[in-house]
Amino acid sequence: MVIKNNKSLSPNMEDYLEAIALLKKDRGVARVKDIGRMMSVKKPSVTGALSALSKNGFVVHERYGYVDLTPEGERLARGVQKRHDILTKFLIEILNINSKIAAEDACKMEHSISPQSFEKLTKFIEFVEKTPSGDRPEWLKGFDYYFKTGKRRRCKLRQVR
Repeated sequence: MVIKNNKSLSPNMEDYLEAIALLKKDRGVARVKDIGRMMSVKKPSVTGALSALSKNGFVVHERYGYVDLTPEGERLARGVQKRHDILTKFLIEILNINSKIAAEDACKMEHSISPQSFEKLTKFIEFVEKTPSGDRPEWLKGFDYYFKTGKRRRCKLRQVR
């Protein structure tokens, strides 16, 4: 199990924290078998990961018992979930990517995006969402058209009074 220095986690370990948090949210508890099922891995892989996460102070796990996140584990899991949610939102709502593909891509991207890029991406989404009409901005519709046709749309000029 790879845990990098300074208590930063490998993408795989971040996925375990995220899975535990999601299971606790959905079912109230996280069990080894449920984590394994969610991540499509066998129980020995889960126990190995939990051992590493426990040694580093991110989870509490009694043998044959429930798995719980420590406050630090919860903080890290929330960060991974937030990155996942924002990236998924960007891919679906801004780039019009299919939701299944967007979720898979977000899962890969959430582990490598820098804090600076993530902050800018978050602000960009907020900017787009605050479009006065509440509709998809014209310039994004122009991108949609370009993506489909490879051609730019003619701009509609509005008269300023």
